[in-house]
Amino acid sequence: MADTPARNLPFGSLVTAMVTPFTADGAVDFDATAALAAKLVDDGCDGLVVSGTTGETSTLEDSEKEDLYRVVAETVGNRARVIAGTGTNHTSHSVEMARRAERAGAHAQLVVTPYYNKPTQAGVLAHFDAVAAASDLPIMIYDIPGRSAIPITTETMLRLAENPKIGALKDAKADFAAVTRVLASTDLDVYSGDDGLTLPWMAAGAVGVVSVSAHVATAAFRALVDAAAAGDLAEARRVHFQLDPVIRAVMTHIPGAVSAKYILHLQGVLANAVVRLPLVEADEHELRPILADLAEAGWDLDALGGREDIRA
Repeated sequence: MADTPARNLPFGSLVTAMVTPFTADGAVDFDATAALAAKLVDDGCDGLVVSGTTGETSTLEDSEKEDLYRVVAETVGNRARVIAGTGTNHTSHSVEMARRAERAGAHAQLVVTPYYNKPTQAGVLAHFDAVAAASDLPIMIYDIPGRSAIPITTETMLRLAENPKIGALKDAKADFAAVTRVLASTDLDVYSGDDGLTLPWMAAGAVGVVSVSAHVATAAFRALVDAAAAGDLAEARRVHFQLDPVIRAVMTHIPGAVSAKYILHLQGVLANAVVRLPLVEADEHELRPILADLAEAGWDLDALGGREDIRA
């Protein structure tokens, strides 16, 4: 891939939060994982999150996560940044996963706000500082109050930015004012954590996106990120509108891990769309609006094998 203004960043610029492929009986499919990682990088990703939310991290064993980090690092680690999803709501467990990720060859880690516990901001700060101290891996903080139950306040984020191990923020709370203050007041590389907000976030100074929809439209997301980084807002806007129905298909009807796996299976990239409980595969009622969105995006569903009875 040729260099562009959007590339050569410590965490990448187009970062796909990878699904974890499973075999038909629910075991981690490491061969399919390697193949998917290679395809995503071939198609334009310069960063991959392994075992994040979309990777069904909450239903993976620690040993499976470490093996996933290693497989992806060995497959594409010389061509893209491998970012290990290490964050949990248990600080010592997160510390252990940071060490495992470093041992497995990951380049960085994605650490989510401690969820369910609802700590104070002092607890949030202490948690991230402890994880940062546990390894040499740089941290991308993941602020997603819709899953963690609490936000990271702007004041806490400004303090976290003083830690030299913390280099980036994946923002998924859609608070433009808060992100603006972080961009203006810190050296953090900010990433949109919402696929549909990539353009406005980058127009304000974000460096890229951590995306689920990029699984199924990698080249278009690459074009969007590169155009926005180059200041070509007209081209970025064109691709943004082009991607809108694809993003709706992936992100708005069912959990992103389920929809992404279904569409990747439809595209022939994955052999199946198996997920682990408590996630379940989509039924025909849930698939109908997904296929309608893809049709709106101009996808040839007949060529992909999209079922006509579902589309009716």
